[in-house]
Amino acid sequence: MSEPRSVPRVGRPDSLRAKVHQALRDRIHAGAVGLDERLVDVDIAVALGVSRMPVREALLQLAHEGYLVATTRGFMLPRLTRADMADIFEVRRLLEPRAAAHAARDLTAEGLEGLAVAAALAAEAAGAGDAEALHRANVAFRAGWLGAIANQRLAAAIARFSDQVQAVRLATLRDPETQPIVVEGLQGLLDAFRKRDSVLAADRMARFIDAAELSFTALSGDEAGTTVPGPAAAAGGAR
Repeated sequence: MSEPRSVPRVGRPDSLRAKVHQALRDRIHAGAVGLDERLVDVDIAVALGVSRMPVREALLQLAHEGYLVATTRGFMLPRLTRADMADIFEVRRLLEPRAAAHAARDLTAEGLEGLAVAAALAAEAAGAGDAEALHRANVAFRAGWLGAIANQRLAAAIARFSDQVQAVRLATLRDPETQPIVVEGLQGLLDAFRKRDSVLAADRMARFIDAAELSFTALSGDEAGTTVPGPAAAAGGAR
């Protein structure tokens, strides 16, 4: 007697939860969730045309991963203090220069072309003072080089911290003095990647992170321990 064939189930709860989780994370990654926005499971379920339970599970998973925090009225992006941001910058200094060095080695010609397009769009957006377009170009550039490195665990760790500060990053990019710094940083990284110079890529990434922290510190206020303001309140943030 032959073994029964395994038939994949369609619309399994775990698959649905994973799809909702990815959809919500994509919104966070794109900076589409505001710091003052509340994510309510019932509302999201109605919008997606699914039941409440997989949405609830996806929100809880995102909270466990650090992307959201639970409140009495839904879930929100975490209010990051200056101490929180200092911790994140420390992690970035430990991970991103090494990852950039890998990218200089692993990027394909097609990948480099994509980065060049993103860098050009960033320069165009900064010239027009378009913070949202600059944010999109910055996200595309980061996704391009992170997606190229062979060590995907390293890429995933960096992406996780990056996603947690997307709303803050968008707020920072609204500052006219920060925009040219971002463009210069992207162009410097692109140059290092094109040269396949891992040492230069690591150095320029470290300098980029230092510049990002200086911008954040200057724009977030002088009082330690204050929460990072939302985009409507101020232009504080981090790249």
